[in-house]
Amino acid sequence: MEKLKNNYIVQGWLVLLLTLCFGSALAGVQMVLSPKIEANKINETRQKVPGLILGKGAVKRLEKEGRSLEITPRTVSITKNNRTVSYKLFQVIEKGETSGWVVKSSGQGYADKIELLIGLDPSLNKILGLFILEQKETPGLGNKITEWEFRKQFISKSTNMPIVASKTGATSPDEINAITGATISSRSICSIINTAVKDIRASLKDKGSPKNNLTF
Repeated sequence: MEKLKNNYIVQGWLVLLLTLCFGSALAGVQMVLSPKIEANKINETRQKVPGLILGKGAVKRLEKEGRSLEITPRTVSITKNNRTVSYKLFQVIEKGETSGWVVKSSGQGYADKIELLIGLDPSLNKILGLFILEQKETPGLGNKITEWEFRKQFISKSTNMPIVASKTGATSPDEINAITGATISSRSICSIINTAVKDIRASLKDKGSPKNNLTF
């Protein structure tokens, strides 16, 4: 019995040691890969910005004509509930005029955080495009938020009223069709968009028109 007991103790220490080793290894890999992952995400964001404002067709025409857009990153912050929330904002300029804004925002989905890019017109009153930058929703259900069939519903939607995901089918201009079996994921997208637009407007309220005075 004493041998058996000692054997269990040895096995327990071995499991603990292996756990610590694997944990340290994973932490090391994460530290090494995190900057690269973040850099890739930044590159992907910049690549998506023009299409979210002009559409893929218009971007291709610009490339064919040898013309390019000026993309200027901004940061917008708002304090609410005793904490500061910051948004990355990309100003898209063509021929000296603002063509639109792309907002990077995130929020809680069904499974984990959802990160997305929202294309908005110069006055922030209309959605021009939507791209899901990162998500870990349920495969075959919630992850359908990345598909064009779902995302295209938001294009041309007014931001002057909250967008709502309907389980029974959209019947009004402020509604979109929720994904069957993934209502929470669908509503999360609407919530992220509604909150981001509301926060940005509140932040810019005392700074004048975003078209002319976003210079901070």
